[in-house]
Amino acid sequence: MDADALIDPDAPLTPYRQLVEILTARIQRGDWQPGRPIPSEAQLVQEYGIARSTVRRGIAALVEDGWVFTVPQRGSYVSDPLPNK
Repeated sequence: MDADALIDPDAPLTPYRQLVEILTARIQRGDWQPGRPIPSEAQLVQEYGIARSTVRRGIAALVEDGWVFTVPQRGSYVSDPLPNK
């Protein structure tokens, strides 16, 4: 999926999976460097026009896939090293 894509509610992929693909593409493209924060949940909600629960589910999937890690009360950060995917 294109890193500059928008969430399409009519797409076959669920909105959270679309978000995961978009954010993964942005990490791979180098928009956010390893060890640096990704945008906050509130910023992602506003940028992509989706519910906070959808953003949280997407971030949880990124954590599970090894792309990001979270720090309580601080946010989500790009993993270092990145997964080999």
